[in-house]
Amino acid sequence: MQNTDNGSVTLNTSDNGIATISFYHPAQNSLPAALLDDLIAKITLAGNDAQTKIIVLKSEGDRTFCAGASFDELLQIKDKLAGAEFFSGFARVINACRKSPKIIIARVQGKTVGGGVGIAAAADYCLATEFASVKLSELAIGIGPFVISPAVIRKIGLPAFSQLTIRAVDFQTAQWAKEKGLYNEVYPDIATLDEALDVLVQKLASYHPEALKGLKEILWEGTTDWDKLLMQRAAISGELVLSDFTQATLKEFLGGKR
Repeated sequence: MQNTDNGSVTLNTSDNGIATISFYHPAQNSLPAALLDDLIAKITLAGNDAQTKIIVLKSEGDRTFCAGASFDELLQIKDKLAGAEFFSGFARVINACRKSPKIIIARVQGKTVGGGVGIAAAADYCLATEFASVKLSELAIGIGPFVISPAVIRKIGLPAFSQLTIRAVDFQTAQWAKEKGLYNEVYPDIATLDEALDVLVQKLASYHPEALKGLKEILWEGTTDWDKLLMQRAAISGELVLSDFTQATLKEFLGGKR
């Protein structure tokens, strides 16, 4: 793991075509704009690389998978254009996953919040540990999970999405996430998770690349409008983040953390 204050995104491809993309940020693997851009670039690069057969998407550390957006950056937004641009980062990550011609397997080792749930939902298959509880806290800070909602609803359905959204301060368990369809497999610890992940990706890498590509296209049928749709949702979030309510809530949250 690279312990840098600004975080990092790495891409490593094995000899048998398994591309592992890993992100890290010291603030619970949250994703500021620069890391989102880097993540998008590496997902696109791996997907377009003829050597790549399967993509593994993971974060570093043994606790939080992803804490979502950078609250510090949210407080720096001063106009609607900047707000829309910030939230478009998660929109573009989801669309990069959607448009990648390669199957993406997510490894979720710990808790995931907000945009992190969207990233897990944007993967084609998701393995997690029992500690990988999920929460959509956006309503509690004055915005909503508008950008990620199409990806999350596609995986877990509207009733479960409603529960996750309305219960904005409550974590739902990894088993709940598996029952609803966000996670495909749940393991008792990281070591067991990684063993299962390795077996799965090695097997997938042995399959016919064109069959995998065809499966990817089927999995994402009916989402061709997402480039436009997710940007529209980003604009909604970008406007709400400017409200006095949201700004005060963000400052209160950050004040309590420091």
